Amino acid sequence: MQIVFHDTPQADGPRLVARLAVQDQLPADLPRALAEGAKAARFTGKAGQVFEGFHEENGAVSRVALVGAGKRDDAGWLANLEKAGAALTAKYLSSGEESVALDFRQGEFNPGEIMAILTGLRLRAWRWDTYRTKLRDDQKPTLSGAVAIGSPKGSAEAWVDSLAVAEGVEFARELVAEPANVIYPESFVARCRARFEGTGITIRVLGEAEMQALGMGALLGVSLGSAREAQLLALEWRGGAADTPNTVMVGKGVTFDTGGISIKPAAGMEDMKWDMGGAGAVAGAMLALAKRNAKANVIGVCGLVENMPDGAAQRPGDVVTSMSGQTIEVINTDAEGRLVLCDAITWAQKEYKPVTVVDFATLTGAMIIALGTEHGGVFANDDGLAESLLAAGLVTGEKLWRFPLSPAYDAMIDSPIADMKNVGPRYAGSITAAQFIQRFVDEGVKWAHCDIAGMVWADKPGATWDKGATGYGVRLIDRFVRDTLEG
Repeated sequence: MQIVFHDTPQADGPRLVARLAVQDQLPADLPRALAEGAKAARFTGKAGQVFEGFHEENGAVSRVALVGAGKRDDAGWLANLEKAGAALTAKYLSSGEESVALDFRQGEFNPGEIMAILTGLRLRAWRWDTYRTKLRDDQKPTLSGAVAIGSPKGSAEAWVDSLAVAEGVEFARELVAEPANVIYPESFVARCRARFEGTGITIRVLGEAEMQALGMGALLGVSLGSAREAQLLALEWRGGAADTPNTVMVGKGVTFDTGGISIKPAAGMEDMKWDMGGAGAVAGAMLALAKRNAKANVIGVCGLVENMPDGAAQRPGDVVTSMSGQTIEVINTDAEGRLVLCDAITWAQKEYKPVTVVDFATLTGAMIIALGTEHGGVFANDDGLAESLLAAGLVTGEKLWRFPLSPAYDAMIDSPIADMKNVGPRYAGSITAAQFIQRFVDEGVKWAHCDIAGMVWADKPGATWDKGATGYGVRLIDRFVRDTLEG
């Protein structure tokens, strides 16, 4: 959706006009018929509530939408404004209207609030219809543009920044939504090369021969059963001062996860195309940082593999040697994400000497059991880092909930024949996965692990997304960078 800014309405402007209404406060200048109609329909301005009417002025009829913005004093005020913009898109996306005018001339909203409204409007318009060839006319999106009328000075410039983040979210959704026969390790890299051209991002790629030479036995072990070659992708953005230390974001990129020899049940296995949601979030966030010219040095590292069960596949009971030199007894080949992350993190630490590493992964079903689809889980070896991520999640609506780390859990992944096992017993599965990853974090490095298993894909529409890929993690990373690295 393309958004433009005008000071006043245009003669050939959209027929559909939208007004935002704060809860229990209809706009004072609203025509009487619309105001009475809204009251009769019990429209109160709750966040995301929509009322539609028609208004005739100077012989022209306008289709008017009132959209609820919620209460201004709510802690989630900006999130409610996003919900309002998204509700407008959801109602009119396939309505036959091609554009909508948002009338901000009364000055009820400042530029930051308007950016939230427009962000929700844009994000809710994203759909992945590439492979749908038989949509009915009333299913086809028609709403492709919006005009912001009478926005405060500086709004158009602010939108450039907000648009960069929206495009990052959309790129993450694209990567996650594509089927596994389209997005696999090498094509993930190719898609990034095309998308990052001209952004200032430096791309580095390691193939299997290079990873073998570096001793990445854990990551490569996951890839043994696949005809697709594994890749390690690094996206380097250096927008900060030359002497500023690097911050590394690491994403799990299992482009399809059958479970390997420890094969998953057939029902629902098609969903495992989104097991690269962590890598998708990192790639999308790096695009956002580059397009808004973030004043920070951030490296995105994506470990990209496919986990398949052929005759060469890794077996339960195999022992692999990680790049760090630590050995791992593979008890369950479906606990593959941590094997990918441990080598990716080791390589990132050796290559970039970061002060902070944050990894994002659709790692454990146990996290979905614990938190459902309302929060991602976060584990951290530094309280300040954990608090920064939690705060970023609250601001963006990409919420996290902190879980414990403790040496008491380490015994659960000790192996009798290697340095560790890749899974522990049934209980505390998300925690033992985090304990496993922590063993590969260098001393002195601040580290956090975000288990986002329940967040990257939605079975039903949400506030700012349709059913399917959510783009979760992009805005969380962007906000974290703004708050902690750009200040």
